[in-house]
Amino acid sequence: MLETLIRPGQASLGNAAVSVKNLHIRFGADDSGFTALSDVSVEIPAGSLVTMLGPSGCGKSTLLRTVADLVHITDGSVSVHGQTPRKAREGRDFAFVFQEATLLPWRNVIDNVRLPLLVGKREPGATYADPEELLALVGLKGREKAMPHELSGGQRQRVAIARALVTRPRILLMDEPFGALDEITRDKLNEELLRLWQETGTTILFVTHSIPEAVFLGQHVLMLAAHPGRVKEFMKVDLPYPRTLAMRDTVEFIQVTAHLRKLLGEC
Repeated sequence: MLETLIRPGQASLGNAAVSVKNLHIRFGADDSGFTALSDVSVEIPAGSLVTMLGPSGCGKSTLLRTVADLVHITDGSVSVHGQTPRKAREGRDFAFVFQEATLLPWRNVIDNVRLPLLVGKREPGATYADPEELLALVGLKGREKAMPHELSGGQRQRVAIARALVTRPRILLMDEPFGALDEITRDKLNEELLRLWQETGTTILFVTHSIPEAVFLGQHVLMLAAHPGRVKEFMKVDLPYPRTLAMRDTVEFIQVTAHLRKLLGEC
């Protein structure tokens, strides 16, 4: 029902999209500074959907932002498809979806999705996804000309996901993208995200505070402990795909969530 791949230490799954080795992140240089991540080593398999759990302050978002080249590495290394985070960012190997959709309010839906095609470096010969096809993929066909204020919170997040996918990134980084939504909308977007992942084959690293969400989405769950942030466990969730919301009521699903809840209490 679940297979533990590592306990504190290093995961080695081969064919890694993201490889983190002995990573240390410290903020501040004097006695008032603090260590956000300590000796974190993990490999994210290419094409996988990995969810991240842990108590507040354990460094989930810090790890995600380090992969995205938004946080300076104190010690250790991070590689994204064999490149530094900076090279991966410059090559648009990843895209980031935040908790807030952060759409430009003066641009309509289709123009918000097109935005990454208008800014930043474009590689010669690179091909990008069609914005209208992406909107259809996320269930917003017919809303191309709508303005952000005319959309629900869930619809705005769909636009944000479409915008993130328009450059055809190899990795999608998601920092609690559904955390502010109501439960019904969140459930629907969980199902939509699984469908998108299966259709696109994009590697997804997804931060959440919800244990059921982490289990429902993830092929693997990375649990971080706090003070300082470190790997508690990296495990494979052996539940079949496609997954439905009804699966959350099964004995197998409840056993996985109970195991993670126990781990979280130890973190």
